[in-house]
Amino acid sequence: MSELDNVYPHLQELRKRVIRSVISVLIITVFILTFHATPVDVMGVTLYYPYPEPLDNMAAQFTNVMKNELVPESVQLIQTAPGQAFFAQVYIAALIGIVVSIPIIIREFIAFLKPALKEREVHVGRSITIPAIGLFITGCIFSYTTVIPFILEFLYKYGESAGLVTFLNIMDFVTFVLQFLLAFGISFQLPLVMHAVSLSGLTDAKFWRRNLRYAIIAIIVFGAVITPDGSGVTMWFISLPMIALYFAGMIIAERQERQTLKT
Repeated sequence: MSELDNVYPHLQELRKRVIRSVISVLIITVFILTFHATPVDVMGVTLYYPYPEPLDNMAAQFTNVMKNELVPESVQLIQTAPGQAFFAQVYIAALIGIVVSIPIIIREFIAFLKPALKEREVHVGRSITIPAIGLFITGCIFSYTTVIPFILEFLYKYGESAGLVTFLNIMDFVTFVLQFLLAFGISFQLPLVMHAVSLSGLTDAKFWRRNLRYAIIAIIVFGAVITPDGSGVTMWFISLPMIALYFAGMIIAERQERQTLKT
């Protein structure tokens, strides 16, 4: 049997897992682009139910919320070409689809790797699903409520001080917001990744402390690269939380190793 014969079944399996994950994301994305979240009062409690309304869908509702909460008062959010508002809504719906599909994506990923993993590693992969979702959402909330409003206000104050009226393209705005949401959602996985790597036996807990200085340098560089301005101020809104997360992951890994040695 040739090497290609050995590789082909794995590629087929990978293809199947990827297709399932993509289908999940697409279904949720289409749902967000098709239905409107309609409020209804039930015994004094406001609930929402989906109602077919493609032109005023949930993605458009999210866009309005972001505009009202994040865009400074002196900045005008505009559309400069046909279709920009639609594509902005597609980006928002796709992000929601990815977030909601995280359990399915992780399940399919672990199922693909399962034949090459030990039972302990499979258990570690399954046990991190819920914490991974929680940390991703926490990172997005922190970015949305703290980092993005400050950065937008900070950057556009330059135009205000010069007496200029600032117009912000809807695509640039949505891309900017989603970039930070994804960056923080992913970066908040850092302690969980460190814990999972240590727990699986790929490295020991001391590895993270030995490489602390290199990790801090890499995090600062990452913060400088991902921030849109060269002021050196906004990058710390990314770097400092990630450094704190690294310390948290290091402490968790060391504590887990001590508990394992005791048992």
